[in-house]
Amino acid sequence: MSDEIDVLAKARRALAGDYVPSDDEPYMSEPQQDYFRKLLLEWKRSILSASAGTLSALQDGPMREPDLNDRASSETDWGIELRTRDRQRKLIAKIDSAMRRIDEGEYGYCEVTGEPIGLGRLIARPIATMTVEAQEAHERREKISRDM
Repeated sequence: MSDEIDVLAKARRALAGDYVPSDDEPYMSEPQQDYFRKLLLEWKRSILSASAGTLSALQDGPMREPDLNDRASSETDWGIELRTRDRQRKLIAKIDSAMRRIDEGEYGYCEVTGEPIGLGRLIARPIATMTVEAQEAHERREKISRDM
């Protein structure tokens, strides 16, 4: 999760323009949609760039540490790296979905209630599909069904 946050922060810095969506303008106005589209594209580009580095390192050849402890440590590191890349692969699908919602005029609105998600939440989590309240209710229902 922290890796995801770091990559998103890097994407925000890459946009580093003067514009930041604000509550003083109409919700999901053209400038806001453009901002989120650029942010999502930059986020995706950063993820793909990091993935290319992992792929390149994997193709360099097998690990050949003579010491068993070193080899075990390397294998653990690679396992963690591959799990991270799998999470990011799933994240790219969510980014693509958010881009489709922008194109269809549905971005920024809760898929459950139809209410605006809110700029603060979208800036923090541009792939959000629910308001905080709807997300919390969803998680409570999920927990109850898991506990049964």
